[in-house]
Amino acid sequence: MRKVLVVVDMQKDFIDGALGTKEAVGIVPKVVEKITLWDGDVVFTRDTHREEYLETNEGANLPVIHCVSGTPGWEIDSKVMGAAKGSRIYDKDTFGSKELAMDLMAEGAEFIELIGLCTDICVISNALLIKAFLPEAKMKVDASCCAGVSPESHRNALEAMKVCQIEIINE
Repeated sequence: MRKVLVVVDMQKDFIDGALGTKEAVGIVPKVVEKITLWDGDVVFTRDTHREEYLETNEGANLPVIHCVSGTPGWEIDSKVMGAAKGSRIYDKDTFGSKELAMDLMAEGAEFIELIGLCTDICVISNALLIKAFLPEAKMKVDASCCAGVSPESHRNALEAMKVCQIEIINE
């Protein structure tokens, strides 16, 4: 069985940078441990914006410059990346990566677990995209390795994913 751990947007700007939170800082050790103990493939997504970010629809709704390609805030946290050297990174300019979902489908992934940031935006977006492309794959989200924009929106996203038949573990 092909098992894949999807590590969503564990980037400096979401951990302790422009959009960082104490909850995001708090999950880093758990994410590193999860990656280290994972028995399967590990892939990363990376939120990727350009200098013109504020001119985009997202920038108009979230006017905080973050994850600009090539900046320190765009980089995946060194401890997190160090736990899975050589893993594929999917740069994405949207909340969810269609390319990741298509690759998982083409490669026949049968078990997918998601962790990372932010539960209520990019984790849920990637989970639902993957679910659409692989409706029969077993999917989980480890709540203890995720953090949202706020604790309340984190909980709301977990509940929404449950309704969409994605198993939530370690709440």
